[in-house]
Amino acid sequence: MRKAEISSGIPRLVARFSSKYIYALLVEATVSGDKILVAACSKELEKLGWKASNQNTSAAFLTGLLLGKRALTAGVKEAILDIGLRRPSAGARVFAVLKGAVDAGLQVPHDEAVLPSEERIKGEHIALYAKKMLEEDKQRYERVFSRYLSRSFKPEHLTEHFQNVKDNVLNTVKSDE
Repeated sequence: MRKAEISSGIPRLVARFSSKYIYALLVEATVSGDKILVAACSKELEKLGWKASNQNTSAAFLTGLLLGKRALTAGVKEAILDIGLRRPSAGARVFAVLKGAVDAGLQVPHDEAVLPSEERIKGEHIALYAKKMLEEDKQRYERVFSRYLSRSFKPEHLTEHFQNVKDNVLNTVKSDE
């Protein structure tokens, strides 16, 4: 499969995950080795106001969106998804990165069935869980969401926060569409 990807001449949209961050890259294969055309990391979202986790589905989408906008600005209009050795699982973060890049305007062949739902991308499941936990057990809420709270962010407001940061990404990176 990699040979077919490389010989296609189309850049690869590579999504990788570390223990702290999500990385999205557009990579072009050359004879001397892979060349990174455009890159984005979920750590960069903090500069755009992101206070939630840098590893969740929402952060994956925003990282893909950031990459997609940069790709269009750099003149890259299409790519093929490279998930590496990950098993494809519908709704996975790797497909959230893909959805972000596609929503930015990058042309990437895919099946709509593998993309996470809008509710999941916006973090509605996290916000609802946080609201429920806050009502039922405040100590557990403070323990589970300690990282969010240490950033002066209430996880029950994740959907609104996601939309604000999404708007920041779209307004910060201008593309020549």
